[in-house]
Amino acid sequence: MTELDLTPLKEVPPPRESAKRAALARAFAAFDDAKKSESETQGTGAPVRLRDALSRTEGKKPMRLLHMNRAFAASVAALMVGAPTAFMIYRHNLAQPAGTFSEVSGDLSGSAKDAVAPLANQPAPPPVAETAGRRDVGQAAGSVAALPPPNALPSPAAPARQEAKKSERIANYAAPVSTPPLAKAKEAARARGFMTQGPATHDSADILPPPAEREFRDKFDAKDVNPVKQVAQDPVSTFSIDVDTASYAFARRMINARKLPPKDAVRVEEFINYFPYNYPRPESADVPFKPTITVAPSPWNAHNRLVHVALQGYALQSAQRPRTNLVFLVDVSGSMASEDKLPLVKNALRMLVDELKPDDTVALVTYASGSGVALEPTKISDKGKIVAAIDALGAGGSTAGAEGIQDAYRLAEENFDKSAVNRVILSTDGDFNVGVTDQSELKGLIERKRDKGIFLSILGVGQGNYNDALMQTLAQNGNGTAAYVDNLNEARKALAEEASSTLFPIAKDVKIQVEWNPARVSEYRLIGYETRALRREDFNNDKVDAGDVGSGHRVTAIYEITPVGERKLVDDLRYGEKTIDAAAGGGELGFFKLRYKLPKEDESKLISTPIGDAQAVEKLSAAPEDVRFSIAVAAFGQLLKGAPYLGKYDYDDVIALAKGAKGDDPFGYRSEFVNLARLAKTARP
Repeated sequence: MTELDLTPLKEVPPPRESAKRAALARAFAAFDDAKKSESETQGTGAPVRLRDALSRTEGKKPMRLLHMNRAFAASVAALMVGAPTAFMIYRHNLAQPAGTFSEVSGDLSGSAKDAVAPLANQPAPPPVAETAGRRDVGQAAGSVAALPPPNALPSPAAPARQEAKKSERIANYAAPVSTPPLAKAKEAARARGFMTQGPATHDSADILPPPAEREFRDKFDAKDVNPVKQVAQDPVSTFSIDVDTASYAFARRMINARKLPPKDAVRVEEFINYFPYNYPRPESADVPFKPTITVAPSPWNAHNRLVHVALQGYALQSAQRPRTNLVFLVDVSGSMASEDKLPLVKNALRMLVDELKPDDTVALVTYASGSGVALEPTKISDKGKIVAAIDALGAGGSTAGAEGIQDAYRLAEENFDKSAVNRVILSTDGDFNVGVTDQSELKGLIERKRDKGIFLSILGVGQGNYNDALMQTLAQNGNGTAAYVDNLNEARKALAEEASSTLFPIAKDVKIQVEWNPARVSEYRLIGYETRALRREDFNNDKVDAGDVGSGHRVTAIYEITPVGERKLVDDLRYGEKTIDAAAGGGELGFFKLRYKLPKEDESKLISTPIGDAQAVEKLSAAPEDVRFSIAVAAFGQLLKGAPYLGKYDYDDVIALAKGAKGDDPFGYRSEFVNLARLAKTARP
């Protein structure tokens, strides 16, 4: 298209509306010429790869393609290029009388005059029949059904048809209109979802923002940070253990995108328990835990101390692992179409299949608008059949998650093996929108199946509509873990390196209770585990469900305590008890208790040990590397969570402490953490 020199228009008198229509018509004509030239140059009309399609198949069922018609996108692009010129001419020439369009050309440059002069003398087009509907800019932009498919080969008559369409478009766009074509074009584009509805000063403001700026629809349960408690009034702390890691992986994804995670997405205990630690190991599966306690100075409060509780679970040897009876329940709804969802799940499941033994069994259930069995229970010895079923998965439809869960449990029950590990592994973004969606109903279903010996684990993926709240509810009540997979490395960690921890429980209903000695400790707070709090009486009640621990799992809990005589956050009561026997408890800081059940038993067992000065170190630098690194992670999580107890301790302090405690880091997880803390310093809220 010939570029117009519009500088002289600053001084010209206001023109009429026909000038605008003619300029628009010329812009579209030039666009058609360019399109024709492109077609003649490329020749083949080769199909272009669809970037917005979901999947062509779902198994063997044809899927709906959700791609934008290329002709429509080009029309909108032409409007964005030609509209400013037309609008300027329209604005300055609106006052001119009809039939004097040629008067404008006297003040234009020669090239501009030649471009618009032929249009001024064209006869008015015949009226369009009312029943056929008037062809205006809005209809041209919005009606693409009659246009050829974007990959269609041009026929020999195509040039003639293009010229005819060009003439028709010029005639129709030059006809009188009651609404400015630019406004109608915007209206049509908005109707198709390509422009926002809000007012804008400039045309460019109507364009949708990039995906990173769109509405955040991930769902998390809101929990307040654990408060400081007075030992004199509330000396006992009770909670269920948690070995999930989803919170850390989700936060890492957001920080790598230079954005801080929502505070409700941060569960500090999952940050701490994400990392492998070399804690002292138990000797037998009969007593599957060995607690190790360290008391060290707090790096963010010189008056306080940290009580670090480390639990190492027994690691089953290969010969000790029971057979597995697994049902892969895979969400193949439309929300799972992106590369970070279903394609990632398929790769993760392939990794898990590689970790299983030939005698293990796998079935595959999928759900979208409905659910169905994609693979009947199949031995791992027939791995090719299993992998082929995984490879055939495709995404599309709504999300009948509850129906899929019911079908998966039915299949697990039909093939139940009392001597095996019977587990459903649900892979989803949690976007349930069809069928039973109430969390309490799903919770009840999963609890009943848990009592029958069928457990549920969660593999969460995606961002934008990730339902973390639902995933946590399902995993906690299904005696399983909740992991979040944002890349292949995380899939390898969760389902290959830690496959034994994910699949083979060594204990269930694991609870911790700590009683603090008021003669030595005035205040305490538990860092994290807000969603795992239990009542004091729940500890000895074997009917109360709690967390499970898999083979080789590690659990870390950290308390911050204020010793008696140090500055406290909570004042003593004026009329309360003021005299406490300093000799009470034999000088102990507190007493630790752990209660658990073996996988096939219903009666709990107890492990206990005192917390005293014998486990204390004078300086934090004297604590083991694993202790110091986990404290750095705890501080990082609290900073992201917005906990009000860290004073001036910041990300630089976290980085310094973590760097000095990286130790042996064979997989680079600790180095990655240090880099993540650096990114968090400059990430936007």
